[in-house]
Amino acid sequence: MQGLITNINSTKYIVKTKDGFVDAIVKGIFRKEKMSPLVGDIVDLDEENRISKIYERKNFLTRPNIANVDIALIVTSVKKPDLDLVLLDKLLVHVICNHVMPVICFSKIDLLDKDEIANYKKIKKYYESLGFKVLDNTDIANFKKIAKDKIVVCCGQTGAGKSTFINKIDKNLNLETNPISESLNRGVHTTRYVSLYEIGNFMLADTPGFSALDITNFTKEEVRDAFPEFKDSNCKYKDCMHINTDGCLVQEKVGKDILASRYDNYQRFIKEINESSSKLFK
Repeated sequence: MQGLITNINSTKYIVKTKDGFVDAIVKGIFRKEKMSPLVGDIVDLDEENRISKIYERKNFLTRPNIANVDIALIVTSVKKPDLDLVLLDKLLVHVICNHVMPVICFSKIDLLDKDEIANYKKIKKYYESLGFKVLDNTDIANFKKIAKDKIVVCCGQTGAGKSTFINKIDKNLNLETNPISESLNRGVHTTRYVSLYEIGNFMLADTPGFSALDITNFTKEEVRDAFPEFKDSNCKYKDCMHINTDGCLVQEKVGKDILASRYDNYQRFIKEINESSSKLFK
């Protein structure tokens, strides 16, 4: 019997099949082969409801751990916790390099004052100009149109409002939510496991929040190519990395056509990869 893993809790796997949801375990052969089934995996079950086969994945993400994703909904708080453009850009790189379509969802806009609203609108407009789909967390109808017939993973920092957004989409889920820690300016974990929910004509995964993400497993070229504003830049050198390079036209656009924070974050990510490589070869 074939099915889709929708939840993993320790050694217990919940698999959605044509006959309903089944509690399953994993055959020992996967441990020997050092393979771990993920939420989102298409699997075969034997007569004893043991996972006997994992079908080839079209993609998979780490942090959160999930397979076969169509859309990554990146929920980003603009206040409490404060807007973190480093994490947003890093998440965009992470999902683009894993061949997943990103959708940005800004939350807690109602907490902004007049000046902050103006800055938020400027940032939102810039990301939209790059071709990203950008929503706010009240735009449920538009999100449902984008998510139709897709597997969507909801990701972002702790306290950004992922579970709150999912509760707005389907009130029957009633996922646990908590206020953020005022002293730490970050959220309190409410989601402990990746869980895939069937909501109308799409499936949506809530995931544990985080405030750090490692992208050093990607090449510098992959990270560069995940920045749409750098493409077709017609720099002097075809393989230009856009950092301290003669004839680089990207550097000339920073602060004008290119948002300064985006370029700063790009340099930060390349530096992380360089430092990681240096440690590896010491």
